[in-house]
Amino acid sequence: MTSAFEVLDKDIAGRLGRLVVESKVVHTPALLPVVNPHLPLITPAEMHAMGVEALITNAYIFYHSNRFREDAEQNGLHRVLGFNGVIMTDSGAFQQSVYGSVNITNQTTVEFQKMIGSDILVPLDIPTPPGADRATAEADLATTLTRLAEARELAGERTCAGPVQGGIYPDLRRKAAEQVQALGFTICPIGAVVPLMEQYRFRDLVRVVLSAKAGLSPSSAVHLFGAGHPSMFALAVAMGCDLFDSAAYALFAKDRRYLTGHGSYRLEELAELPCPCDVCRKHTATELRESPEVERLLALHNLSVTLAEIARIRQAIRDGTLWELVDERCHGHPRLLDGYHELICHTGDLQATDRAAKRRFFYRSWESCHRTEVLQYQHRIQSLSLPPKVVILIGRREGEYQDETLLFRPPFGPYPPELSETFPIGQSVIPEWDEDMVRAGCVGIRNLISSHPGTVFSIECSDMWYEVVRSELPDVVVRRAVR
Repeated sequence: MTSAFEVLDKDIAGRLGRLVVESKVVHTPALLPVVNPHLPLITPAEMHAMGVEALITNAYIFYHSNRFREDAEQNGLHRVLGFNGVIMTDSGAFQQSVYGSVNITNQTTVEFQKMIGSDILVPLDIPTPPGADRATAEADLATTLTRLAEARELAGERTCAGPVQGGIYPDLRRKAAEQVQALGFTICPIGAVVPLMEQYRFRDLVRVVLSAKAGLSPSSAVHLFGAGHPSMFALAVAMGCDLFDSAAYALFAKDRRYLTGHGSYRLEELAELPCPCDVCRKHTATELRESPEVERLLALHNLSVTLAEIARIRQAIRDGTLWELVDERCHGHPRLLDGYHELICHTGDLQATDRAAKRRFFYRSWESCHRTEVLQYQHRIQSLSLPPKVVILIGRREGEYQDETLLFRPPFGPYPPELSETFPIGQSVIPEWDEDMVRAGCVGIRNLISSHPGTVFSIECSDMWYEVVRSELPDVVVRRAVR
């Protein structure tokens, strides 16, 4: 296959990447807007001018189109759409998931995609709906894997994506990912997740994605099929998704809905347009509602907002502040918050992919106690070299410190004074202490004690936190600090 994926930077499991397909470059995370040639509210050329490097269209639609099929076969997809970037073509699997069956075979659609010059081909996989029982999911997966192997051979040197199926069963998703990886696919879409997003089942979405990720190589570009609302991109990227395709910009516009990074509004609800895009600066809310081009203008706004969110996520990865963005976005909707809480249940695994140093650590909520940076620090301090006796000061920040003294900064835990300027201790912004963060910091103390069995530890603690520390560390000598 003439495609490769290079990871340039990372934060949590999110990556800044460089996907090369047929000598064309896509910088990830990236959005691939869905283009319907029959109903283009925004032309591919306009998308390119907005910064779009890749888009996705439907080979099934072209195959059955009296208007476009012959043109695509003779002149190629890029010329028909007027787009020189990367074009990915869906196979008809979406139509199959909606209508139950399609009158096209896996071999036919793969060969047709090759003929029309698609850059990324997609086999006719079987999307298993979330409500399917295990036997159905297993049978669908077996058919999908057979078709993927067939498509891999038919594609030859062309880039072909390998969708990961398996329903809502984590073990099947991981098994599917491992087998997709073994077949040699560089681009690995996670399929049949649109119903989960439509039903706001973000906890299940996190389980599905992380199960699939566990079976994929870090060199695979992970595509989350059908993820279109900008409010959930940060969560998806934090799980390790690199590519998204979306028709939401157009579908929401047809429904007169106005996208933002944290949710959406009915156009009729808006007195102001809270966005700096070109459409919003040139129109009032009333003018936009009454415009004869309202659908197209809304589509332009919606796509601008979506692309801006992708850019914001890329910058957060560079800065090492993706956790803060995930926290902000997920606290905007209770069901997204469910997904966030599921994600922090997996930070023990995610810390292996996270980087060691970042620009800052902002404590935002109790969820911050479970971030990867906290777990990484509490693991690293186990390697500290300590004297035979150590005193840990909790709630005291002044005075002379001896060599055997460690300070305490929640939610991380104990630290020697010489680490006070290093990450994360020196680059963390912690509000007034609360019980959650102090208890989390006590985990760091327990880790340090367990890794230094020859050291005698004692704690001097302020009155405010004395009972909390005693309850967390019942086997340690805890004294009330004398000022």
